[in-house]
Amino acid sequence: MVTAADPGKPRTSVWLAARPAAPARRRSEAPSGLDRERITAEAVRLLDVDGLARFSMRRLAAGLGVTAMSLYWYVDTKHDLLELALDSALGELARPPGAPGEGWPGRLRALARGYRGLLADHPWVAPLTAAYPNIGPHARAFDTVLQRLLDATGLTDPARTGAHLAVSQFLHGCCGTVRRPPDGEFCLALDVLIAGIEAHARRGRPAGPAAPAAP
Repeated sequence: MVTAADPGKPRTSVWLAARPAAPARRRSEAPSGLDRERITAEAVRLLDVDGLARFSMRRLAAGLGVTAMSLYWYVDTKHDLLELALDSALGELARPPGAPGEGWPGRLRALARGYRGLLADHPWVAPLTAAYPNIGPHARAFDTVLQRLLDATGLTDPARTGAHLAVSQFLHGCCGTVRRPPDGEFCLALDVLIAGIEAHARRGRPAGPAAPAAP
């Protein structure tokens, strides 16, 4: 994909790029106490504190107490690290939304509110979801939860595909905009979205048996 940071230069997602194992001698030269998980966690912390515009590998290395070059033992580029940080943040949505046994409308509301809360806690996530493919393990798990909620609606294609698109666009647009709508507006828009899905679901259900004629 192409991002604003590297116009005209396609790159392969960190989740698709093959990462060859380093020779044993080189592995022994890698900085001790450092690994990809620790680097990613520190990147998330730094992004929360300083924001995306001020994020740099040099500042990250300083926070870890290592040289900037040490980081490249574990990630090939800054873009790769931002993809890792994005998916790490999405891992906060790992739990199934809503209460056990709750219907799909309540669980979809819980999912949307959880995503809205995530973007409020990590404002840098929204621009990264637009810049990078969301194909990491936590992003895929989140989409699996959404797909199961849509399964519960009873919708079939093409209405189901349309509902998935509508929910995805709602989450990325209404939750991730620079001007995030107030809670009241957000909840009203979410209710309208759910009502539309329910209406389509009712329309697609076979009609029940006709009532017996009056004697």
